[in-house]
Amino acid sequence: MSARKNIHELRNTNFIILFDGVCNFCDKSVNFIIKRDTKDQFLYAPLNSEAGIDFIKTQSEKVKNTDSIILITNNKVYSKSTAAIKIVSKLKGLWFLMSLFYIVPSFIRDTVYDYIAKNRYQWFGKLDSCKVINVKEKNKFLN
Repeated sequence: MSARKNIHELRNTNFIILFDGVCNFCDKSVNFIIKRDTKDQFLYAPLNSEAGIDFIKTQSEKVKNTDSIILITNNKVYSKSTAAIKIVSKLKGLWFLMSLFYIVPSFIRDTVYDYIAKNRYQWFGKLDSCKVINVKEKNKFLN
């Protein structure tokens, strides 16, 4: 089964996070999510992985131009601040309170998000390669 088929089949029943696999901030964010995802709701793939590239090819220009985070669920694709808010709202603890940021218009949220994303390598650094997955986490990653 190809990686593309996996994402397209799973997108109806799972939360799939595509992330920048070489960004330190993104890597720490994925680790943060994994630690708090006690219901094992999320699956992950780097944007530059076969699964990520294959999926993005089928998407709109807005999604194609996203280089930091994408959430796929219930046949919908979310990016930038909306993806981040939807993700943290599913985590254990009081993270659901982040949903309150929906009251801020998306163009404002995304402007802040874009500023952080633009500077993420400078502020947080860059990895030489994608995340090394341990055996316990292996089933959470698409490839």
